[in-house]
Amino acid sequence: MSPFIIKAIQLFLSLSILIILHELGHFIPAKLFKTRVEKFFLFFDVKFALFKKRIGETVYGIGWLPLGGYVKISGMIDESMDKEQMAKPPEPWEFRSKPAWQRLIIMLGGVTVNIILGFLIYMMVLFVWGSNQISNEDIPEGLAVSQNIQQYGFQEGDRILKINDTELDNILTKRNGLKINQYLMMRNVSSVEVLHQNGNKEQLNIPEDIGSQLFKAGDMFPFSLKLDPVIDSVVANTNAAKAGIQKGDKFLSVNGEPIATWQDFKSYVEDFDGEQLQLSINSNGENRTLEVDLSEDRTIGVYPVTNINIKEKSYTFAESVSGGFSFAYWTLHDYVAQFKYVFTKKGATQVGGFGAIGSMFPDAWDWQAFWMTTALISIILAFMNILPIPALDGGHVMFLLYEMITGRKPNEKFMEYAQMVGFFILIALVLFANGNDIYRWLFE
Repeated sequence: MSPFIIKAIQLFLSLSILIILHELGHFIPAKLFKTRVEKFFLFFDVKFALFKKRIGETVYGIGWLPLGGYVKISGMIDESMDKEQMAKPPEPWEFRSKPAWQRLIIMLGGVTVNIILGFLIYMMVLFVWGSNQISNEDIPEGLAVSQNIQQYGFQEGDRILKINDTELDNILTKRNGLKINQYLMMRNVSSVEVLHQNGNKEQLNIPEDIGSQLFKAGDMFPFSLKLDPVIDSVVANTNAAKAGIQKGDKFLSVNGEPIATWQDFKSYVEDFDGEQLQLSINSNGENRTLEVDLSEDRTIGVYPVTNINIKEKSYTFAESVSGGFSFAYWTLHDYVAQFKYVFTKKGATQVGGFGAIGSMFPDAWDWQAFWMTTALISIILAFMNILPIPALDGGHVMFLLYEMITGRKPNEKFMEYAQMVGFFILIALVLFANGNDIYRWLFE
């Protein structure tokens, strides 16, 4: 099965789980407060549904347009724009007849479920699979350091000892990224203590806008593990497999450029604007040259040998609960922190749609990676849904808070117009994000 299909299946399964649970977050409190729910749909049923069945007062179904899902709650101005119902006198079972605090709980239900789900998944992943750990002693050759960060005093082969005076006993995040990258891009870093390859320790002062500088330079990961350019595994049916690359092969050069580390290869590919690589490799002691096409996501389907001692940490149930909570909190914190980049010229071009989300999943099926990505998307959906945009949960919450503070409901005609404006904003954002995906696929 091709990597594209595997990613697509994972994306479909992940979004289906998240949409159903998000809508249950609205459905359950609505039923608890005796509010009628007319429809509960996975995906949108514009004109027709793939499946639907009435159970009691609610029609459950699956739509054909996979852009989300919805629950239609009686007496609520939502995307259905049911003006006929809203023109009638309010009924006791309708949303608009309920106290503001009940309506607020109903509207916050979906976001709450997404946050709780993210925490539960992270907890489960830590309990079942644990996490990887690498100490500075495990990387005797230090880290690979990009040119963009060397101007601040970092050197090739550095080991990061402290960030803001906090010692690092593990240089990895639980998502197996490097903590130094995460901190520079998303958190406030004022100083970093490093151990250079010559044995000297140095404390480097970091400018406040380091994250913005690196983002503008397109260098989101200025530090990386120093890995040999030796192949550990080749994904089946990828361009590398078709070209004859095998486990144990070592990259010598790419398009005539010498390759000393895996980062050299990765950096070259990221900056390469062509579609085909000419690789010089050593295979079983014999040097040979191959031509390999790049896939849509700028990869060829190989993974490097990890010549670094990676230790696995297991978690008790209690440790997984606290670890999962911490992981969910910092995932949300870091996503909110990096959201500011969206409002820059470069950031706007990085916004992605379904293609970008799908690329987050691995080429080969991996349950741990699947659940980690699903948890991340759940946290992202929670934040995006609470934004104060009409037609999103956050828009409804904004108007409900206004009502609770002032004691006055917004005019229903105003709410209808606000819903329409919000709907068109969302459509524009969806088109823009997926347009970016198409542009990158065609021209990058």
